[in-house]
Amino acid sequence: MSLQIGDKAPNFTLKASDKSDVSLSSYAGKNVVVLFFPLAFTGVCTTELCSIRDNKADYESLGAEVLAISVDSLFTLGKFKEIEGYNFPLLSDWNKDTAKAYGALYDEFVLGMKGVAKRSAFVVDKDGIIRYAEVLENAGELPNFAAINETLKSI
Repeated sequence: MSLQIGDKAPNFTLKASDKSDVSLSSYAGKNVVVLFFPLAFTGVCTTELCSIRDNKADYESLGAEVLAISVDSLFTLGKFKEIEGYNFPLLSDWNKDTAKAYGALYDEFVLGMKGVAKRSAFVVDKDGIIRYAEVLENAGELPNFAAINETLKSI
């Protein structure tokens, strides 16, 4: 079951690629774009995160932080971040608890892989309430960044 607009966003604490702990609750008082992506170093995921990297100033101007989450190891995410120059945290949901809590986990992905995060986008407002929720079944699609930005402008 996916989360809906108006729901309280489930808190999480995950390891970032720099081995630090990052909790959603530490962003209280800020708007946060929470992105789930299937796998590091894949075409659509790279395109998505490069778009965020290249437009980070737009999110900052709207008072929003970005957190990107996948089930990859923090070591894989560290290399991905280094190679692509990402300027926002990449978080490892290795145990898949966070993707599951957000209704963003494939039972079965491609090539027989199980438990991969679905490409998803959530806007969590400064009070921890979900203001935008998009869980994509097709990993080849990108989140609706225009709708995300409109949501951020409206809160």
